[in-house]
Amino acid sequence: MSTPTSSPSTVPSGASPPGSEPVTTTSSVHRWVFWPAAVVVLGFVAYTLIAPSSAEALFLGLQSGIVRNFSWYYVLIAAFFVGFSLFVGFGSFGRIKLGKDADEPEFSTGSWFALLFAAGMGIGLVFYGVSEPLSHFASPRPGVTGTEGQLAQQALTQTFLHWGLHAWAIYVVLGLALAYAIHRRGRPVSIRWALEPLLGNRVRGGWGNLIDVIALVGTLFGVATSLGLGVIQIGAGLEAAGIADSSTVGQIAIIGVITAVTIVSLVTGVTKGMKILSNFNLILAAALLLFVLIVGPTQFLLRDFVQSIGNYLQNVVGLSFNVTAQQGAAGEEWQGAWTTFYWGWWMSWAPFVGIFIARISKGRTVRQFVMGVLLVPTTLTFLWFAVLGGAAIHQQTDGAGGLIGADGSVDIEGSLFALLGGLPAGTVLTFGAILLIGVFFVTSSDSGSLVMAMIASGGDIEPKNWMRVFFALVAALLAVALLLTGGLDALKTAAITTALPFSIVLLLTCWSTIIAFSRERRAYDKAERDVLLEHVGQYYGLEVEAPTERGGLLGALPRPFAAVRRRVLGPRGQVATPATPPATGPVLLTSPEAVSTDPAIDGRLDDLDVTATGTTGTDGSATDGTDGTRTS
Repeated sequence: MSTPTSSPSTVPSGASPPGSEPVTTTSSVHRWVFWPAAVVVLGFVAYTLIAPSSAEALFLGLQSGIVRNFSWYYVLIAAFFVGFSLFVGFGSFGRIKLGKDADEPEFSTGSWFALLFAAGMGIGLVFYGVSEPLSHFASPRPGVTGTEGQLAQQALTQTFLHWGLHAWAIYVVLGLALAYAIHRRGRPVSIRWALEPLLGNRVRGGWGNLIDVIALVGTLFGVATSLGLGVIQIGAGLEAAGIADSSTVGQIAIIGVITAVTIVSLVTGVTKGMKILSNFNLILAAALLLFVLIVGPTQFLLRDFVQSIGNYLQNVVGLSFNVTAQQGAAGEEWQGAWTTFYWGWWMSWAPFVGIFIARISKGRTVRQFVMGVLLVPTTLTFLWFAVLGGAAIHQQTDGAGGLIGADGSVDIEGSLFALLGGLPAGTVLTFGAILLIGVFFVTSSDSGSLVMAMIASGGDIEPKNWMRVFFALVAALLAVALLLTGGLDALKTAAITTALPFSIVLLLTCWSTIIAFSRERRAYDKAERDVLLEHVGQYYGLEVEAPTERGGLLGALPRPFAAVRRRVLGPRGQVATPATPPATGPVLLTSPEAVSTDPAIDGRLDDLDVTATGTTGTDGSATDGTDGTRTS
């Protein structure tokens, strides 16, 4: 994924509530975060370069072990994160503001939606836009059978599962906690502060350092995975265009060239140029999507988009908990290649995307944040897969075919170019796709190095350039190391493995968020009660007691039954007694409705004369003293 650089203020202005004083940071490196993470990652790179065969065997063992023993855990917590996001967004916490009470959103709703969409666009969507739906169609999840049409439908539904609510719920978990810590409590931009409500001052010491190290290492591997996927697909595109054959040496050369471009931009400080480049890429991605939609089977793609959303919503609960438990080794292999890999990849990307969406969401409420982050990127992602993946499946079933091999295999990295090559202006589209991936590579490396440098500096929003250059180089080296020790499989293993420890951080973040929001909710409730009591004063509760004093339910009888009520219960809800001699003189209305002259308590008192003169009749009714009309 790629996120354009934004610069909203990270320390809210205005008075801070008690216990929420801003924490100042310096631009120096946080040595207990930077050096442990650097040692771990550089040690890993050295090991893979010195002993690639041993590293490859280690990766295979790690992947099979984690998938065999923890795939159920990954599936369960991903489903839990969706439930957690819905709970905090649509429950009693939804009104809490991510900022000071007087803060307004820094971005308009339209701009905010555009930035959220930018957070969702990146190398992964381009890499898997065609290949994943096509793969699920050609080789369905073990246990799935059906007609060609049914398999085509389940292919898109399975893809929607991997890229839909679950992915963005993982980002909500961390992004929401960070937005609350940054904008409401004035904390630095660092993962440790998301757990402050749970750990207290411990986040300032060793526990906080450990959390940031885990987040930093996970982010490094997440970025390296995306860069590796991008360079693999660029190599396939160059081969499809007839420029150069795809090879490991060529892929390493591509990484070197694009990383050099990134470093030049970092050293020269062309931040504005990077923003323009990022915006250009979003326009290019939108143009590619619209072109395929228009020149392809337009009506089919639009119908398939709508139908696939419905099928996804109908089956999302069952699919969320599916671990292919009855399919043995084939189920485990499929799970590791797809669902477990995705949940691990999204968790390793959570610090990167979470920090970005937190920074752009100042002034939003929790409900707005959850709805925006879950719905906007998910809907646009579904459209992307429905158009590109749907066009590929349609070409395979009703067109020229050629996208699936005779043995049922799919060229994961080359299927996009195979689809584009069969469309009008195929060569232009191929070069456009290569450019799209290359720019995403640059922007991902640039923004990724920024986020990693922020974490390593203790939350400084303007870290030193040398730190950003360092992390851009380390991410590139890590991508090279993974390509040399297994290619795509090694990239997937890296994402799955690094997500395991960080998943604990995410679960603790959920707990911490509930603690913080519960305290906030209790404070709000107490403040509302205090204001109510101050305003209502001694009359608090009288509106509840009044119906009982008026005779309970019978006191609300319609006027035609008033005479019956008076004869049974008497004029004030008492048992009828023998008539007393008529009284004369003023009559005071003693109903609780008349005890307050404050219109805020009972608006009917505005025009009420509580000392109106009248006479009492023999049946207990009264006259108003003007026209003799009887009242009850």
